[in-house]
Amino acid sequence: MTIQRYIYQSMEPLHFPLLSPNPDTRRRVRKAVSSKERCRSESGDMAAALLPETAPRLLTPETIRAAAKQSQGIQLVPLSLRRAIKRYLRDQDKAHMNRKVLQLSASFERAKGTGTELAAAAMRGALIDDPRAPSGAEQRAARWKVRSAYGDIGLRYREDETVAYVASRMPAIYAACHRVLREVRRRLPDFAPAKVLDFGAGPSSALWAMRAVWPKSIEKVNLVEPSKEMQRAGKNLLDNLKGLPLIHSYDSIQELNRNIEKHERRHDLVISSYALGEIPSLNDRITIVRQLWDLTGDVLVLLEPGTPQGAKIISQMRSYILWMEKRKCRKIEKSTRAAPSEMKSIVCQEASLKNGAFVVAPCPHDGRCPLENTDKYCHFVQRLERTSSQRAYKRSNGVPLRGFEDEKFCYVALRRGKRPEEAWPLDGMKFETLKERHAKRNPEDLIIDYDEQFPSEEDEEAPVNAEDCLVPYDSDAQELGLFHETEEEFEEQSVRADLGGGWGRIIYSPIRRGRQVQLDVCRATKRDASEGAFERVVITQSKNPTMHHQARRSLWGDLWPV
Repeated sequence: MTIQRYIYQSMEPLHFPLLSPNPDTRRRVRKAVSSKERCRSESGDMAAALLPETAPRLLTPETIRAAAKQSQGIQLVPLSLRRAIKRYLRDQDKAHMNRKVLQLSASFERAKGTGTELAAAAMRGALIDDPRAPSGAEQRAARWKVRSAYGDIGLRYREDETVAYVASRMPAIYAACHRVLREVRRRLPDFAPAKVLDFGAGPSSALWAMRAVWPKSIEKVNLVEPSKEMQRAGKNLLDNLKGLPLIHSYDSIQELNRNIEKHERRHDLVISSYALGEIPSLNDRITIVRQLWDLTGDVLVLLEPGTPQGAKIISQMRSYILWMEKRKCRKIEKSTRAAPSEMKSIVCQEASLKNGAFVVAPCPHDGRCPLENTDKYCHFVQRLERTSSQRAYKRSNGVPLRGFEDEKFCYVALRRGKRPEEAWPLDGMKFETLKERHAKRNPEDLIIDYDEQFPSEEDEEAPVNAEDCLVPYDSDAQELGLFHETEEEFEEQSVRADLGGGWGRIIYSPIRRGRQVQLDVCRATKRDASEGAFERVVITQSKNPTMHHQARRSLWGDLWPV
């Protein structure tokens, strides 16, 4: 008791005035502290009342990582879709199905080769003028037209091709559509489409993905598919599903327009997946994309295979829509200046009704693609677990098929309106160098070997190749752990990447060399995101350990703050 009292009294004048043995002193101190806390609370409430409700959210390295995450682990085809495909194919002969799948693959290869010839013809100058172009714009419009001598390269889906498509291609296209639409949902959290148009719907692969991404908002779906066999396949696959929206199928956009009133033609979301590449010529593609944009009320998504030809198609259609909307905005501005003063307010109101367009993803800018006229092309990859139909009917020269496949794709998502002006994520953020971080360590922490907190250079130069660890499909339970990432933690994050120009896009796999990471980033070069550039960004551990930590965990397709 004496020892405790001695320690208690010796500490009193230093740190614990509230523990004074005098009761009167304790009461006075408590009263003074409580009044200070009350004043502090009142002043805090007044300060909070003076803050604007729309104060910008401050980003931290942790929230930046969550906002930049856009890539997805291995995609699992939903059980309902796997069962629907299996039910659709149950009466098919295996040997006959193998031949159908091989023939379909050969048709795709022929179409790909013809598309390459068309692109080469365009490069040789086989361009024609656009008769609809205004005077003096022939040269500018000619780049959108090409004289084709190769005939119709579109694929005609009869019964055999349709069955083979459902068995071999539908799961992969579902995975690519789901990946793209999931990113649209993350970048546009307030976007919940109710009315949807799916052009080139096929067996409704995109519809399955849309229902997975927005399970409650979709109320009406219009499908445009010229193949009757594809229409029947899509209807068969959707049988026995509950909670389906109202679905209508049409053979063409013209038939859609004939059956819908003009004021009801706009859709919240319009998607075209793996369809533009099957259209014969660039002239026809532009005509169709213009029609799709006219039917778009908010967001348009274009999706093509991740090949040089697919990337070229996406780049051309992106440039055309942005150019068309910029021209429209210039005309409106010109008419506004020429209008009488009393009419200017009316013209300005009309101009504000979602004129213009900007890219939601993947591009962080609305300028010319920096990869044009280079040997690189913008594409992404989504890994998916193979379904039983893919394993049964796809051949691999006698070698057992792996339990997954990688679907490469190109895409663009455009939204009507003007790109919002946002602060860039790294504005006002300061990072310490590794030397400065070491200098701030507490003396008791010096016993820790700080270098052990990071992988050594030898470890980083010899990364484990996941491909070498793969096993046949029978052991996929062990394989999934290599690629499947927990996405729920990112899905529920309140901090999301905004639509400003401050988020670049990682368009190839990061290169990790020693204690530095190299990222190929497409980024905006102006604050209004009107121009962009392709750059290789090098992040070293010594100069910026915080961003180096994030770069090491970044993947192909993620965002990168600039």
